[in-house]
Amino acid sequence: MTTQAIPGTELAGKVALVTGAAKNIGRAIALELAAAGAAVAVNTRASREGADEAVKEIRAAGGEADVFMADIADAKQAKAMVEAVIRRFGRVDCLVLNASVRTERPFLELSYEEWRTPLSISLDGSFHLAQACLPSMLKNGGGAIVTLGGMTALSGSKGRVHGSVAKHGMVGMTRALAREFGEQGVRVNCIAPGQMNTTRAAGRTAHGGNELVPMKRKGEPEEIATTVRFLCGPGASFISGQTIHVNGGQMMF
Repeated sequence: MTTQAIPGTELAGKVALVTGAAKNIGRAIALELAAAGAAVAVNTRASREGADEAVKEIRAAGGEADVFMADIADAKQAKAMVEAVIRRFGRVDCLVLNASVRTERPFLELSYEEWRTPLSISLDGSFHLAQACLPSMLKNGGGAIVTLGGMTALSGSKGRVHGSVAKHGMVGMTRALAREFGEQGVRVNCIAPGQMNTTRAAGRTAHGGNELVPMKRKGEPEEIATTVRFLCGPGASFISGQTIHVNGGQMMF
């Protein structure tokens, strides 16, 4: 199953920065925000070819986009990227923190380096980019930050302690930023995807079979992307500090 992006103008004049946007969910988000009228900064750390393809697709549809290479876990690179985005597009209105690394390792075999890797991307990267983008949002009267969590942040998962902690931290950051910047017009929300039909790294497993999902299927990246589009747009003007679970009913809250 795939969804069709509906052309719109609700984000016309806005600029969105999407991390990890060369493939899978990040790519779908970049395309969806462009379909809503936003100019899109497509970030990737190393997948230049995929990022170029996403930008090409956006431009072919009449949108505006560029690739911005950076390792968001590196403070200098993250700051320089945001500065480059602002030079190119003039502002940042929407920040989508999608980039992450999802590996599996039994806890007693987990090295400290492996422990730190997902935390450095999800938490350090979010810290660097939120600090760099918020001044532009505040200057322009507000904005939207969307973080990407996951089911294992709340359920836990064998072999994914490091990833679960990183994603749980995203939920805490979402709530704290929503409280601190709500009065200035910045809305901050988290999306927790369930089982998704995405390309997985070697050695990674799904959360279970479709039999665990009441809807009996995996989600599509576009279904996360449409949720991001909604949260960045005017229809979500009174939604902040929330975790939206997009999982076909696999976990209910």
